[in-house]
Amino acid sequence: MSAGARGESAAITGSRELALAWLAQDPDPDTRAELSALLDDPDALQERFGAKLEFGTAGLRGELGAGPNRMNRVTVMRAAAGLAEVLGPGMHVVIGYDARHKSDVFARDTAAVLAGAGLRASILPEPLPTPVLAFAVRHLGAAAGVTVTASHNPPRDNGYKVYWGDGSQIVPPVDGQISAAIDAAGPVDALPLGSFEVLDSAIVADYLEAVTLLPLGEARDLRVAYTPLHGVGATVFETAMRKAGFPAPVMVEEQREPDPDFPTVAFPNPEEPGAMDLALALAAKVEADLVLANDPDADRCAVGVPLGDGTFRMLTGDEVGALLGEHVIAHTSGDRLVATTIVSSSLLGRVAQAYGVRHAETLTGFKWIMRAGEGLIYGYEEALGYSVGGAHGLPVHDKDGIGAALTVAGIAAAAKLDGRTLLDLLDDQARRHGLHATSQLSFRVADLTLISAAMARLRATPPATLGGRNVEAWDDLAEGDGGLPPTDGLRYRLAGGARVVVRPSGTEPKLKCYLEVVVPVTGEVAEARAVAAAGLDALKADLGAALGL
Repeated sequence: MSAGARGESAAITGSRELALAWLAQDPDPDTRAELSALLDDPDALQERFGAKLEFGTAGLRGELGAGPNRMNRVTVMRAAAGLAEVLGPGMHVVIGYDARHKSDVFARDTAAVLAGAGLRASILPEPLPTPVLAFAVRHLGAAAGVTVTASHNPPRDNGYKVYWGDGSQIVPPVDGQISAAIDAAGPVDALPLGSFEVLDSAIVADYLEAVTLLPLGEARDLRVAYTPLHGVGATVFETAMRKAGFPAPVMVEEQREPDPDFPTVAFPNPEEPGAMDLALALAAKVEADLVLANDPDADRCAVGVPLGDGTFRMLTGDEVGALLGEHVIAHTSGDRLVATTIVSSSLLGRVAQAYGVRHAETLTGFKWIMRAGEGLIYGYEEALGYSVGGAHGLPVHDKDGIGAALTVAGIAAAAKLDGRTLLDLLDDQARRHGLHATSQLSFRVADLTLISAAMARLRATPPATLGGRNVEAWDDLAEGDGGLPPTDGLRYRLAGGARVVVRPSGTEPKLKCYLEVVVPVTGEVAEARAVAAAGLDALKADLGAALGL
């Protein structure tokens, strides 16, 4: 037998031994049955046991199934044991969960492991939006929080996200400390399990009270078409609208109830093609003034507006981000800070400057936005995530699709009272600050080495021009920039205020490119939009060629 064959044989034997050890501790009959059927399939075992889900600042996220490279009860119980080790006995942890497959089981396992380690564990009363969990951590004075969700990932995925006592997602070095403690955890069948409490509906009422204190204005005449995309947002959003005095939204009934299989959409993400088709059709049928959607865990908000001819246009995250940002700034006072990310539009900075308000840019993700600085009243990222504050501060230190949807409804109702729409407000911003047009270019790959190779090519041979514009400067974000922590990304500053950022996705096998062009408005806004669209198309063409994907 050759050395290579002996090595392969040893790897197969090792994977089988790991699988047998996993079987011995796995409390889940479903994954035990799955794994037992794979014991003689070396390729399947190697795929599940040759790697593991890494715990990072986004926690854990992956496909459901047996083994350390999957989301399952063993993986979750080990994560809970690691969190318990870092926090220590006596600390209080709140646990929330969505309606995905196994989410409720993973939440109970987490609570039982934490309680067995001497911590106080409280579970939310039912599947609820992620922002309710983020709110509950601060509201209840907990040391940490956990939410079991995979957000808008495919149906076979689930995830595990950790919040710290400030109500925002964890960042280094805490993530590394928890990861190390997870690695040191022993078999889960040896973990002591304890009793936990299930909170009552008062926590939801407290959350609703907080978000209805946001700056919603006085106008309430608005017909809203809404979808929760088979997620957990419907009841909470409907209740929030009623409590705030708005008419009940018209619901996409086919998508109203939580369903972990997401039967009416290919991907349960309002940004994906086709995901909003039912909502847009309903909006046209009922002649809605506004279309609103939450993703499955309701931390994101998508917005559609009527064009006046029976059709609707979905706004980009940057368009909604700028409208919400200016609205919050205009309805607050004092020394304030607004924040967005390096991949989002630069328009929020222009708006902040016009109002004399501080502005900050952070790395991608709300874990960084929420740490932008003192006096933060508003933060957003282009991926439909918004944290809206007001006179009472930020009720949620994370993205909140319910609070954002409520506030957008308030803005749209006020515009309707004046015979206008959100599109008119966007045109007003373009006239004042220039038209900031953004777009994305994404490359999904099966082999992650293609992404690292493309990033290496760009670093070795940076482009001199993109889209017919000179590259005036470029930053390798892996080296840190402007006080930001290092991250794998490249930023190009182009002539005329245009900008390109290229970065690997943190949650999907994608290379993502974020594009922006800025066009002064000297005549009609529509003319500036046409110029901007052509500029974005040119950037996409050149960038695609430079990446070679």
